[in-house]
Amino acid sequence: MKNILLIPDSFKGTMSSEEICAIMDKAIKNHYPDAQVKQIPVADGGEGSVDAFLQALKGEKRFLTVQGPFGKPMEGFYGVVKESTAIIEMAACSGLPLVGDDLFPDRTTTYGVGELILAAAKSGCKEIIVGLGGSATNDGGCGAAAACGVLFRDEELNEFIPTGGTLHKVASIDRSGLDKALEGVSITTMCDIDNPFYGTKGAAYIFGPQKGADPEMVKALNANLESLASVIKRDCNLDVQAIPGSGAAGGMGGGMAAFFGSTLQMGIETVLDTVNFDELLEKADLVLTGEGKIDSQSLRGKVVIGVARRAKKANVPVVAVVGDISDDIEGAYDEGVSGIFSINRLAVDFKIAKTRAHQDMEKTVDNLMRFVKRMGL
Repeated sequence: MKNILLIPDSFKGTMSSEEICAIMDKAIKNHYPDAQVKQIPVADGGEGSVDAFLQALKGEKRFLTVQGPFGKPMEGFYGVVKESTAIIEMAACSGLPLVGDDLFPDRTTTYGVGELILAAAKSGCKEIIVGLGGSATNDGGCGAAAACGVLFRDEELNEFIPTGGTLHKVASIDRSGLDKALEGVSITTMCDIDNPFYGTKGAAYIFGPQKGADPEMVKALNANLESLASVIKRDCNLDVQAIPGSGAAGGMGGGMAAFFGSTLQMGIETVLDTVNFDELLEKADLVLTGEGKIDSQSLRGKVVIGVARRAKKANVPVVAVVGDISDDIEGAYDEGVSGIFSINRLAVDFKIAKTRAHQDMEKTVDNLMRFVKRMGL
């Protein structure tokens, strides 16, 4: 066992992807001290995504002053890997933790995200990855677009920067002013949900309440997004409602597609492409992945399945080390997973299990390596 790839998702509320990688690495080295172990922490697009990419690929973290969720100056950041690929997490300047108890999704803006995008482009980055997740916004990405030169006008032709509460005032959208620095720049948006732009499964109804919207505000925000979608369809020639994931991050998914021409892609696919996973597989003997719970939702193409599909093509075995295992995951084996193992060694409640997670992870991987070694692999 010479080359092992580690690419686990985080166990939400228990262990980060980076922590899991470190634990796995330690357990492996106890049995295979000379093994080449490559750690690839998984970034889901939310808080910590930039750091995860930087750990996996090395690179540089750049800081600059941008607008926060309420338009006030704050220190934002983005990462640069592979010399000309920028990693941006919208949580860095439009995240829910930044607003504290001031939960007003009708007033918050993604303007700072646009400033980060533009700064990365002006610095020479030719590929930009924008992670959606943990947002405090519901502006359909209008703030980010405005920061990059897109003009929004009301019925009196007055220019303004829309927020969730004023989207209904957008009468026209002019993309002709989009900053020239973005020409020739490829923008990919990490998005792991398929919610539409508006409607009962859309941005406002599904995610608005956690951002502070009461039932009345949810209805208003939803109506505003629907109004914006109609203007986008006319002026940008794009039906955002038809794009799976357009409702992510308060409609930011749809805004990235409409205003920036961005493609929306599952987070794990973005990670695998960026770290050149297919090339790493050429020398790999084993891949260890995992997530907090593997269930039917996992089969939609999240971390474990995304990894397994690539590894199956390269004929590399994949072992998933997880917290819980649902009853309906047989399809995972067809996708390329060789085995699934739970770290839960005792039948205890989650509140107890999570306090044991680190040691249970190490012992589970240790047991796995003992088996592999005994088999002479």
